[in-house]
Amino acid sequence: MLDSHRTTTQLLRLSAPLILASQSPRRKKLLEQIGVDFRVQVSDFDEESISPASMLPSAYVMALASAKARCVAEKLTSPAIVLGADTTVVVDGIILNKPSDAADAARMLGLLSNRSHEVFTGIALLETASQRIVTDAVRTEVCFRALEQEEIAAYIASGSPLDKAGSYGIQDDFGAVFVQEIRGCYNNVVGLPLERLYQHLRAYCP
Repeated sequence: MLDSHRTTTQLLRLSAPLILASQSPRRKKLLEQIGVDFRVQVSDFDEESISPASMLPSAYVMALASAKARCVAEKLTSPAIVLGADTTVVVDGIILNKPSDAADAARMLGLLSNRSHEVFTGIALLETASQRIVTDAVRTEVCFRALEQEEIAAYIASGSPLDKAGSYGIQDDFGAVFVQEIRGCYNNVVGLPLERLYQHLRAYCP
């Protein structure tokens, strides 16, 4: 039987080390899933410094992903390829980032109940040697069933929604039961559009 991790690593022999500019355990797990060698260096970029006002959601998440990648790249002293990423949820044109507290999480989940919303993830790959940066964004449509108040309260009490855009994680044990239908890339909702990212990473293979 083939070792899929080793096989993928052989396919993605990047021209420089890959650095994930994110502290998200979900993005880390997704990269590990496809067998890419990388290390994590968390970006300290202030996300509040970029306003989504008058920006399309796709442009907004790409701008944040680019800023995170540049923030990490500026601190490096050796060649690398830096991956920045950002995910947001959009309903009725309103961008839902991470909730500020439990009450805000309840508000967001109430907005998402019994309707469809969009999830956008932006990625940015910055090659430090050339300063070339490639950005992309992927959209997925997610439909929630009608949520009961008791379900929302129990989910928030678990603490899981409080660090996630839109106040839910499709990969969560309980958050997953809210999702009635999905149109598009599942991994994009988790935090990285793996198929699209893989295609971009191949361009960095000598």
